[in-house]
Amino acid sequence: MQLSPAEQLMYSTVRIECKNNLGQSSVGTGFHFRFKISESVFAPVIITNKHVVSNMTFAQIVVCHADENGNPIDNKHFEIHFANLSNSIIYHPDPSVDLCAISTGQAFNHFDNEKIKVFTIFLDETIIPTIEQLKELNAVEDILMVGYPNGLWDNFNNKPIFRRGSTATHPAMDYRGIKEFVIDAACFPGSSGSPVLIFNTNSYSPKNGGLNMGARVYLLGLLYAGPQYTASGEIQVIDVPTVKQPISNTQLMLNLGYVIKAERILELRSVMFI
Repeated sequence: MQLSPAEQLMYSTVRIECKNNLGQSSVGTGFHFRFKISESVFAPVIITNKHVVSNMTFAQIVVCHADENGNPIDNKHFEIHFANLSNSIIYHPDPSVDLCAISTGQAFNHFDNEKIKVFTIFLDETIIPTIEQLKELNAVEDILMVGYPNGLWDNFNNKPIFRRGSTATHPAMDYRGIKEFVIDAACFPGSSGSPVLIFNTNSYSPKNGGLNMGARVYLLGLLYAGPQYTASGEIQVIDVPTVKQPISNTQLMLNLGYVIKAERILELRSVMFI
């Protein structure tokens, strides 16, 4: 089966359902990612936000089965449970960076050992743009965000929700001096951890004008927070919630999202392999 680039993204994200010993639950977004260790060895993880899994003891994701030819069976699923969640989490070394990884190597080794065929598409380091590639982008670029806003998903086919938006600050610049940038998109509870991509599959316009034929797909980062306007006139930055909560009419979301730059994902290597 030949999947388009957009169709491949449907198998890259996961809906992370978490619980703790107090009976509290949350829903967030993550995406499959693999770090290259050698030419034939990779370390699979799920990239998400720290606040998605913080204070949680159990997590569950769902992956699709595959047939004998390796094609996805969309309506047949397999649940992966993380009964001792804290043992699987790899936190970004900087406490101020809302980024972590959940190790999935043990789960995929189990699938291999038990001859269980699953279908997953991993994002990797090859689609994280370099500084030079970021500088080639324009200040305003169309972006694609994939996730589970308000926890919504196609549970029959185990598929995420695609949403469009645009950059609100230049992706090459560090917003407020931090390795982040801002997007113009509605960011609902459940969207925390959603991958944010430049996703041009046929053609695109470079910032100096004209038209370039061909694909341009970059993983720019992952959503983690957004500004909120309060009755007192203050603008506060809050983590994108992982549960649906009533919002006072004196607190309004500005339909902007703060995105951690993808280059920070690579910084997880220092706590994974050293």
